[in-house]
Amino acid sequence: MSTPRRTGRHPPLGPTWAAAPGRLPADAPSSPATTGAQRDVIPFRDAVRAWFAISLQTFGGPAGQIAVMQRTLVDEKRWIGQKRFLHALSYCTLLPGPEAQQLAIYVGWLLNGVRGGLVAGILFVLPGVAALLALSALYVAAGNTLLVTALFAGLAPAVLAIVAQAVVRVGGRALGHPALVALAVAAFAALAVFTVPFPLVVAAAAGIGWALGRWAPHTMHTAVGHDADPAGRAPLIPDDALHTEAPSRTHAVKVLAVGVAAWGVPVGAVVALTGGGSVFTHQALFFSGAALVTFGGAYAVLAYVAQKAVEVYGWLAPGEMVRGLALAETTPGPLIMVVQFVAFVGAYRHPGALDPWAAAVLAALLTTWVTFVPCFVFVFVGAPWVERLRGNRALSSALTGITAAVVGVIANLAVFFALHTLFASTTTRTFGLARLEVPDLGTVRPVAVGIALTAAVLLFRLKWPVLRTLGVCAALGLAAGLVVRALA
Repeated sequence: MSTPRRTGRHPPLGPTWAAAPGRLPADAPSSPATTGAQRDVIPFRDAVRAWFAISLQTFGGPAGQIAVMQRTLVDEKRWIGQKRFLHALSYCTLLPGPEAQQLAIYVGWLLNGVRGGLVAGILFVLPGVAALLALSALYVAAGNTLLVTALFAGLAPAVLAIVAQAVVRVGGRALGHPALVALAVAAFAALAVFTVPFPLVVAAAAGIGWALGRWAPHTMHTAVGHDADPAGRAPLIPDDALHTEAPSRTHAVKVLAVGVAAWGVPVGAVVALTGGGSVFTHQALFFSGAALVTFGGAYAVLAYVAQKAVEVYGWLAPGEMVRGLALAETTPGPLIMVVQFVAFVGAYRHPGALDPWAAAVLAALLTTWVTFVPCFVFVFVGAPWVERLRGNRALSSALTGITAAVVGVIANLAVFFALHTLFASTTTRTFGLARLEVPDLGTVRPVAVGIALTAAVLLFRLKWPVLRTLGVCAALGLAAGLVVRALA
């Protein structure tokens, strides 16, 4: 393997990286010196700016968020190779919690170590936390978010084009054999038509990938034969380089201890100060448990959250979960952020001895904290092990199968998002074991369709950057909302 070249202001790849086993470069040290103090792959300041820019574009659920990271980190900046990006995505797909945010943590760790993972993960959710906090307060105070909703309504259709771009880009690189294409189609059908639980789809994809790797290894090829883009630029982190932070039980125990403390101290303080029966204690424990079972993304757990929040705890009225979901859909960050809205409204209505506004803000921030702390623990514990297992053929084949299935998952999310963005209502039709959600064509939203088509032209035809496209579509949504209000 040739030593990665230096580009621009980037420092040379120091002890953070080493070649894959059996492929040491000529100047690689023969001692374990490469496992010494970690050095940043790119300047930390540059990474912070990049993650902040990404955080402002994380609309549209995991499909749109993965598309933004794919475009920024893999296609434009060339900080990470396509294979490594997909390998990290496959691992994050296996974890409970928002896979896009965990992917950001993983890539941030690859680029700048633990502090890089912390910054990437925190910035990934910070704009969404602030936006949803403001919208939740506006909802509670006035119950009328017409102007804000109109503004973000222009963003939702634009996200469809971003998601479509993700399917094309990721699929074009990950599906290098008809067998993998068939696996992606099967995953899509299992989720969209037969409503197979997401964990079963992932497990089946891993098993099929392993079997193909063992008995038909020629199928285990991505569409990209090397890690250079069409312009010949190699990524800063080569696909076959190894992160030299060696996995260890000591490291895992330390991360777990810090994670448990980070979760337990604020929760324990809330229990001690407000009592075991307070809304804060109930929310902290309930959403902590929900964070550990969110396999398959937010949609897989929202029905459970809604049922408990409405029928058991009485935090929301039946129709309000849908409104909270609409707000979460149109703000940056993971869709699971809807739990912040649930906590805000529930604590405002059941504040105990606190001022309702103080209770609402405290509950929203506490719920956000217990929801996302596990994400950092999962990645920081598992990433060093996953890196070392990249050369394992059986695991690589299983993850290749999962990656192919992920293309189907993204396509399924795109269809779901399109149905609920371009149409006001849908109907579920049953054909034996198949359940198909179809739109009510009479409820089509012409404005949403027009904005989605505009975004598609800007992205695919004119090659506009995502942020500029989102800005134009937000302005169109705001203009449409103002016209509707004027005519009402």
